[in-house]
This record gives sequence, structure tokens and C-alpha cells, in this order.
Amino acid sequence: MARVRSGFTSHQRHKRTLKFTQGQFGSRHRLFRRANEARLKSMWYASRDRRMRKRDLRRLWITRINAGSRQNGITYSQLIHGLRKANILLNRKMLADLAARDPQAFSAVVEKAKAA
Repeated sequence: MARVRSGFTSHQRHKRTLKFTQGQFGSRHRLFRRANEARLKSMWYASRDRRMRKRDLRRLWITRINAGSRQNGITYSQLIHGLRKANILLNRKMLADLAARDPQAFSAVVEKAKAA
């Protein structure tokens, strides 16, 4: 059986990795080994931070809802409980958007939750 040379395949693999790390600092975009380490680390960070983004946004929404609800004389937990009892199905993203951009509409929602 003939010997298989893998020069072309290796070169293509190296090019693909170096293309991925374009724009990185120093040897991280020049040398294959350093670029490969940077690529693996950046992909690990990306997959971790896709999950973290969801957590961070939920925390931000809850903070905004809490601030808006306290301006209307009710706490966050009482507001959420009142919304459940009143069968108002607004998620936290929409509530936070109302609290930040339309305080009158948010006040109306809070009054419905207080009444329930």
C-alpha cells in the first residue's frame, strides 16, 4: 500500500483555523498552535456565554420590573403573584419593556395586579 501524504489536508485545516482567528492579537492569529488554542477557548466562551446571556437578561428584566413596581407602591414578588391571580400572561421581558418605555401602561397592569 502506498504512503499517504497529508500536506494538503493539514494546510487546509491550518488555513481554516487561522481564518477563524483573524483579528486576534499577536501570535494568536499568526501561529497555528496558538491560533488553535485561541479558537478552542473562544468557542468554549461562546457556548458558555450563550447560556449566561439568558441569565443576565432575566436579571436585568427583574431589576427593571422591581424598580417600576416599587414606584407604583408594590414589590416585585407581590406584583408577580397578583399577575398570576389576575391571569395576566405577560412575560418578564414585556413587563420590563413596559416599565421602561410606557410607565402609564405599566401602572395600569400594576393596578390590575393589586386588585386581584
